[in-house]
Amino acid sequence: MCSQVLLKTSAGDIDIELWSKEAPKACRNFTQLCMEGYYDGTVFHRVVPEFIVQGGDPTGTGTGGESIYGRPFKDEFHSRLRFNRRGLVAMANAGPHDNGSQFFFTLGRADELNNKHTIFGKVTGDTVYNMLRLAEVECDRDERPLNPHKIRSTEVLHSPFDDIVPREIKVKKEKNKGEGKKSQSKATKNFNLLSFGEEAEEDEEMVNQVSQTLKGKSKSSHDLLKDDPKLSSVPVVDRSGKKQNKNKNLRHHINNTAFYCNVKITHFLLPLKTLALLERFKSKLSSAISESPSVPEEDVEELGEDDDKGWMAHVLQFDEQTRKVKDANMQDEDTFEIYDPRNPVNKRRREESKKLMKEKKARR
Repeated sequence: MCSQVLLKTSAGDIDIELWSKEAPKACRNFTQLCMEGYYDGTVFHRVVPEFIVQGGDPTGTGTGGESIYGRPFKDEFHSRLRFNRRGLVAMANAGPHDNGSQFFFTLGRADELNNKHTIFGKVTGDTVYNMLRLAEVECDRDERPLNPHKIRSTEVLHSPFDDIVPREIKVKKEKNKGEGKKSQSKATKNFNLLSFGEEAEEDEEMVNQVSQTLKGKSKSSHDLLKDDPKLSSVPVVDRSGKKQNKNKNLRHHINNTAFYCNVKITHFLLPLKTLALLERFKSKLSSAISESPSVPEEDVEELGEDDDKGWMAHVLQFDEQTRKVKDANMQDEDTFEIYDPRNPVNKRRREESKKLMKEKKARR
């Protein structure tokens, strides 16, 4: 059930494995957009070092892009998919259930993005180094690269979605610059070249006089035929649709801006938050030690069970392990006898024991 897509970028080829079982909607959306060439020519418009590289916006502004469903689709979170390493591919959004065409690669661990963005794939093989090259660009204060890398083309190597029918996307072709130029010179009549030049000149003067007298006095059919039922006072062009689209784009732009601000603030405030928690723990520990009364050792365990701060006031103690010096002449439970058969004393003892044994045998 895995899809494979190849992105041919200016930094090199990037091979992506899509997890269509865990995130079917996101994988279907990404696969079809690649089939349609939707990402061809798009740039990676946002780079946050050691965090993410974002792309997939045909406008290159970070506020555009639409899904294949015609509207934003819902998030797809999975318990086994976490932002715990680099090379993951996820959907960029401006809030919950606001996924379009934009996606991003992770450049490292990003726990603050868990349960906020849909993870739908990963970069495989050695192409992960080409993905890391996307971040090796100079950026401005708004995290926009000055010379961004772009996606040249896309290729779907394997897809489990056999029912995908690519749409026909109209591409606006630029007109030739030579065709757009118009002559600015005005035409003038040369009456000297005509055989009837004087008569033509008189007719031209009469036409100019009549046009000057009738200038500004022309009337429309509404003024002349007020009672005509076929005429309508409603304008032909409906501007309400344009206004709605404009408002929709404005809301989308505001949501994306809010998302960028939230991610940026979270990314830079996470170390400060960790240090603040550490300082709170230190102050709590010092206050617990200073406020703890002198308690005998027998009651330490009971105090720790009743009070949550009791364990903070405990003192780590060790038994004194001093070296014990033994006297060879002193006999105790730890003393053991050393027997050496070569010792003369031990030899005499053996001889005496042998004599005693012989005497006992002789008596018998």
